[in-house]
Amino acid sequence: MTDGGRAVPAEETVARVVRPEIRALSAYAVAKSGPAWVKLDAMENPYPLPDTVKARLSAALARVAINRYPDASGEGAKRVLRSAVGIPEDAGLLLGNGSDELIQIIVSAVARPGAVVLAPEPSFVMYRMDALYASTRFVGVPLNQDFSLDRDAILAAVERESPAVIFLAYPNNPTGNLFADADLEAIIEASPGLVVIDEAYYAFADASFLARVPERPNLLVLRTLSKVGMAGIRLGYAVAAPAWIAELNKVRQPYNVNALTQAAIEALLFETAWIAEQAAAIRAERTRLESALARLPGVHVYPTQTNFVLVRVTDSNRVFDGLKTRRILIKNLNGWHPLLANCLRMTVGKPEENDLLLAALAELEPSK
Repeated sequence: MTDGGRAVPAEETVARVVRPEIRALSAYAVAKSGPAWVKLDAMENPYPLPDTVKARLSAALARVAINRYPDASGEGAKRVLRSAVGIPEDAGLLLGNGSDELIQIIVSAVARPGAVVLAPEPSFVMYRMDALYASTRFVGVPLNQDFSLDRDAILAAVERESPAVIFLAYPNNPTGNLFADADLEAIIEASPGLVVIDEAYYAFADASFLARVPERPNLLVLRTLSKVGMAGIRLGYAVAAPAWIAELNKVRQPYNVNALTQAAIEALLFETAWIAEQAAAIRAERTRLESALARLPGVHVYPTQTNFVLVRVTDSNRVFDGLKTRRILIKNLNGWHPLLANCLRMTVGKPEENDLLLAALAELEPSK
């Protein structure tokens, strides 16, 4: 573009046409690390695929016709998912490029003028961000000091704001706890719109709302396979009444789940004993890690039903930096929300990785 013969710098055009609330943001940051690092920041499953599963996956991917578009609706992957995780036959099912895309689809579908997206805070940051991207007002309701839901405050906000959609992470990220079942039921009952129960960490928790979808017309259960050893294929799924899925499907981009991912799902979920075994190993290691962390001076451990542990330390910035110098990467949550002051989130790794973490923390938090 030129202005009176002068080439207009890109920065000027950007400032003129890009929404100011977008220019004020920073891009989602993903910390860089190398093979020599202990990577405990992204809630990944630390265990590789069993050899038999690798072989089945390799054969399945080799058969994919890369020159053709994938199945637009992913029917094969859906059939395998329904069987593998027990999705009710009378419930609708939608696949996404991770659950992140499905959150964006949900918000886009309800983003009419005056619509409100509501969620407790602190919680998964993309609820707020996707509302912003869709120019939709976001209302955050603070959790209690112990990270439980403030039921009265949430219900008051529901009555006041009449939200189009409510997001409830179950268990919650980054706090790791399960909200009280009765509180979630009360919110579903009171909500005039859609209630999304985000069960990204379902494999590590002792509760789920999936079986209740047929009983609750305004309930959507959202899940991802990223936390159970399949983060690299990026597959999420939404389960709700068929009427909801039909509308959300209109917002979904064509061919949003690629052919390699669809083929991978059919191979990876052909049998699921390996997923249950790895989840059980992570849960057992989580218990050991929690106990060891609780014995460290200056470290307060919060209850968790996920594959990560949230702790509060005396100086999270110092501890985080100290761990980085030892090539151990976790998540520093200090500054995210007032309730997360001096909090650190650490993925449950392999036993040897957790041992390195514990030894480093013992050096960095020597006293109360």
